[in-house]
Amino acid sequence: MVVLGESQYKYEVAEGWGKLPDGWGFKECAAVGCDANDNVYVFNRGEHPVIVFDVEGNFLRSWGEGLYPRAHGITMSPDDTIFLTDDGDHTVRKCNLDGTVLFTLGIPGTPAPFMSGDPFNRCTHVAIDPQTADFYVSDGYGNARVHKYDPEGKLLFSWGESGTGEGQFNIAHNVCTDRDGWVYVADRENQRIQVFDKNGKFETQWKNMARPCGLYIDQSGDQKVYVGELGVAIGPNSQAYGLGPRVAIHDVSGNVLARLGDAPESEELGHFIAPHGVCINSRGDIFVGEVSWTHTGSHLNPPREIRSLQKLTKVG
Repeated sequence: MVVLGESQYKYEVAEGWGKLPDGWGFKECAAVGCDANDNVYVFNRGEHPVIVFDVEGNFLRSWGEGLYPRAHGITMSPDDTIFLTDDGDHTVRKCNLDGTVLFTLGIPGTPAPFMSGDPFNRCTHVAIDPQTADFYVSDGYGNARVHKYDPEGKLLFSWGESGTGEGQFNIAHNVCTDRDGWVYVADRENQRIQVFDKNGKFETQWKNMARPCGLYIDQSGDQKVYVGELGVAIGPNSQAYGLGPRVAIHDVSGNVLARLGDAPESEELGHFIAPHGVCINSRGDIFVGEVSWTHTGSHLNPPREIRSLQKLTKVG
């Protein structure tokens, strides 16, 4: 048994969680989400883009085949719908939980001009305002923007530009909201999270992190912020302790409450390779999707799929 963390932030690593049908693979898990019944939706880059498991990890169904060329972000909505952000397709789709597409934003396969500020050029994630159902899209690799939409998908306004200053981005990789509607953006290559009000006004930033990728806010209780940190990219420090890859837990003021798996990248249980998507279920268990193929597996000789989904079960 491998246990990460301590005190009230203690988790047991659930070895082999998520039972796929024979012959199936994830390739890699870009994002993970949980519905109201704690079913788990894995948005992955294999042949079956959305794979759904029950709370015990039993396979339920898959959908999205042929529609999503490069999975990136998943956001569960309170109205039992789901937003899927595809950075290879330059689209955001809102779907029912069976995969029926309700609307599509962006032109499939056609990016906006690079760094034009127009939606979308390799968009990354969606966050929903819990008070208004307006939503935000981080437009992340080929833009340096956050776009705000009304619930029907009408663009309201956008903000951000390339740079390192306040309100500027160097890969706006993820976006979340807390229950009061504050907007948190994982500004990955600037190694920080920036916090904005609903109008895109910069409020503060958190800087004590290593390339934040995954971002999830538990809006219940005293609210916790879960951050999947990719860790340093290259060099000897990539094999040092204390620089990720890891999952960190913060309060909404940015204080670090716990860091999990803060060790050199490895396939060992409780270690990480490339945390990319994070979520929790109603029990407080943490699910971590990792882009292990892109980061490591594709560069091996011969290339091979590496574990890319981990469940950390809350202890106590």
